[in-house]
Amino acid sequence: MRTPETRALVLDLISEAVTGGARLAPACAVLGLTLRTLRRWRALAGSNSGLVDRRTCTPRVPANRLSPEEQEAILAVCNEPEHRSLPPTQIVPRLADQGVYIASESSFYRVLRAHDQVHRRARAAAPRQVPKPEGVCATVPHAAWCWDITFLASSIRGQFDRLDLIEDLFSRTIVGWEVPAEVNAEQASRLIERAGLAEGVHRPGLVLHSDNGSPMTGATMLSTLQRLGVVPSFSRPSVSDDNPLCGKPVPDPEGHAGLPESAVCQPRRRPRLGRALRPLVQRGTSQHQDPLRHPGQRHRGEDIAILAHRHQIDQDAQRAHPTRWSRHTRNWTPIDHVWLNPPKEHAQTQAPVVAQAA
Repeated sequence: MRTPETRALVLDLISEAVTGGARLAPACAVLGLTLRTLRRWRALAGSNSGLVDRRTCTPRVPANRLSPEEQEAILAVCNEPEHRSLPPTQIVPRLADQGVYIASESSFYRVLRAHDQVHRRARAAAPRQVPKPEGVCATVPHAAWCWDITFLASSIRGQFDRLDLIEDLFSRTIVGWEVPAEVNAEQASRLIERAGLAEGVHRPGLVLHSDNGSPMTGATMLSTLQRLGVVPSFSRPSVSDDNPLCGKPVPDPEGHAGLPESAVCQPRRRPRLGRALRPLVQRGTSQHQDPLRHPGQRHRGEDIAILAHRHQIDQDAQRAHPTRWSRHTRNWTPIDHVWLNPPKEHAQTQAPVVAQAA
């Protein structure tokens, strides 16, 4: 609260500044005053009471405020053995079932917060903040691989087949897959070794991104990655945009191969694969990586020449029939980098994972 003398001095300073050519709003801002307060002070200066602050500043006590006895009753109820692991949203309904009403749920929370008892009341582990994994930018094949496991319904009710799939982040080429009888860290380490030998990857620094499943984080798996010089990268739990981006080339029983990850739900709902799962996946991966189609072309570096040829075809067609083209031709520019978990400065400009040569 400012004294009447201070308010009079502020009014004089603002009047002097405005007379000297200053604008009213900036002059008030310098003194930390709003135009509305200035108008109110000027009205008070012309009244009989002058610039005296007529506010009493008496603290107001709500009429419906809980008494100390009621607050103690809330704390006692919340700390009882049957309620100490429950939130107020469950305590209040249980008390109502017993014909007891003490206060509302918000009042329970208010009292608990005032006594520093609004914490995780259940016995489960407290939530932890997992930092976002470091972004990976792939500019060439074999710079980063993505690995994921898909559960597929089998012909036996209650049993599932598991498809391990490893894709190259840059070209989306399938570098390794397996339908194992048992999924564990030892089997996963053998899969990674076979994929490295098949692709001829011997240089250290390859990034392998996956989720936090037990095969991915097992001690045998991590020791294999360390021996091969592969850098592990894991997604955060319950975060959708950290997933490994593996498109599952699971063939449909009716012959449609190369299904993307969003379509894995179809073979999941159709358990007719049975024992034919491995040959079907073999056929699907072969069609997905047809030598005459992307992503094999991108993996071998042939996409640049193919896209340049397509751009030239569009240019020739535009020159031959300019009236058919209202705007520029299709963008056949090769995508030279693919981000996984891009930083904020690259989130809006990141290249799509599937190249335009597809």
